[in-house]
Amino acid sequence: MIRMHPRALAAVPALICPVLAVAAPDAAIQELREQLKQLKEDYEKRIAALEERLVQAEAKAGSAETAAVQAQDTAQQAAHRPAGANAFNPAISLILAGTYTDLSQDPSTRQITGFVPPTGQTPTPRSFNLGESELSLAASVDPYFRGSFTAAITPENTVEVEEAYAQTSALPNGFGLKAGRFLSSVGYLNDQHAHVWEFADAPLPYKAFFGSQLAADGVQLKWVAPTETYLELGTEAGRFVSFPGTDTQRSKNGLMSGTLFAHIGGDAGVSNNWRTGLSYVQTSPQDRTFDTTASAFDPATGQVVDRSSRNSFSGRSETWIADLVWKWAPNGNPVETNFKLQGEYFQRRESGTLSATVAADPCGGSCSDVYDSRQSGWYLQGVYQFMPRWRVGLRYDALQHGSVDVGLIGSGTLGIGDLSVLQPYSPRRGTAMVDWRPSEFSLLRLQYARDDSTLGETDNQIWLQYVMSLGAHGAHQF
Repeated sequence: MIRMHPRALAAVPALICPVLAVAAPDAAIQELREQLKQLKEDYEKRIAALEERLVQAEAKAGSAETAAVQAQDTAQQAAHRPAGANAFNPAISLILAGTYTDLSQDPSTRQITGFVPPTGQTPTPRSFNLGESELSLAASVDPYFRGSFTAAITPENTVEVEEAYAQTSALPNGFGLKAGRFLSSVGYLNDQHAHVWEFADAPLPYKAFFGSQLAADGVQLKWVAPTETYLELGTEAGRFVSFPGTDTQRSKNGLMSGTLFAHIGGDAGVSNNWRTGLSYVQTSPQDRTFDTTASAFDPATGQVVDRSSRNSFSGRSETWIADLVWKWAPNGNPVETNFKLQGEYFQRRESGTLSATVAADPCGGSCSDVYDSRQSGWYLQGVYQFMPRWRVGLRYDALQHGSVDVGLIGSGTLGIGDLSVLQPYSPRRGTAMVDWRPSEFSLLRLQYARDDSTLGETDNQIWLQYVMSLGAHGAHQF
């Protein structure tokens, strides 16, 4: 057995420690080298995978662009498709409306004094009345077109085609085309159906200049700009089927009426948004008839003389419309409370020939002479929802007689009494309403109006109205 001196044993650790000190760094270095090698291999694999994915993406770029265009077309078709409509089951909706009216003046004898009366208008009678009900069908025809049809059932038990048109759903670059019969998009209120109005009847300017609403048989082209600020430009061409146009225009070929319109709008902060526009309407009515009923005392005979007349106008009619709508809802949420301010200004010029067949027969039959008028009108209304389901509203209407040159009166052929409806007068009307909407499908309204649209007669009007919506009905416009 080998025995070591104690001093030798003490020297062993001193000899071993340097060896271990050298071995430990060599192992750590080797481990670091292995880790670096692994990172390089992983990095190269990831680079190769990314390069492969890039090649695949470039190869599919064309098909991806095509898919994006198809998706955009599909979205446009969905935006134009009313709620509940699909390729096989058209959306069907029925609007039921009715009124009870208490009128202090006989509506059958009232006319808007100072303005040519619109043709074909039936005044709302007193007491209980079935309002104008609407039956609508709408559906996509194919990926490129959709169709819409609305029939109006009048209180006189007649059926009128209010709208019947085909509309594109896949035109590029913001364009849209509509053909058939439709409510014109001029102004703000005109292309809205009556059941969505904030008041039970149309403002005075719409009654005086359009006979309530302007409808056309023809084509409409619209373009919506691809900008953050809403910008819409449009034009319509064809034949107006309502005042100020006439059915006698059918005897002509080509375009007999036309419109131009532009609308722009946007947001003003979080709680406000707005829209304003300018529109132009042109038509050439032929033999547009209207009647006047009047009587006068003849001092020579001591008798009351009938001075009724059947009149007609042929010439050119031009109307400009400026509109503005402002909406407010706290933080953009209209559920609890909101406010809507709406107004439009109309200016019309008509020039041509006015013919009159007067009961007194001052000129041996029909008298004719020049007619030239420049007249205007406006309305302003505000509707405030002060709590969920409840709203109150105020509206003020005004018409300015302007300058009216009636050649038959100026020449002395007829007296102002023979055309009493055209005598100088500027009508006014004020209206207040409150309505309750239990749901988005029903509405009950109470309305009061002080109507001074007929010279010498103030009509105090009370309306009770209900509007019920059945079936699928698309969202209303701004």
